[in-house]
Amino acid sequence: MARGVPGGYRIWDNKARRWWGDLYELCPDDLLNELNGGANHEKITALLKRYRALKR
Repeated sequence: MARGVPGGYRIWDNKARRWWGDLYELCPDDLLNELNGGANHEKITALLKRYRALKR
């Protein structure tokens, strides 16, 4: 589940009950749709790698 936090958005892992991944300043719509929808692990991993590369 994605949640808004000061400075952007973070991903909350309900099973581990902690923040997961990076802080995103902009809301990546395709990542949020996948997290809150089907939650396909491979697709989520590919999207995270893409957004991390854009931050560099």
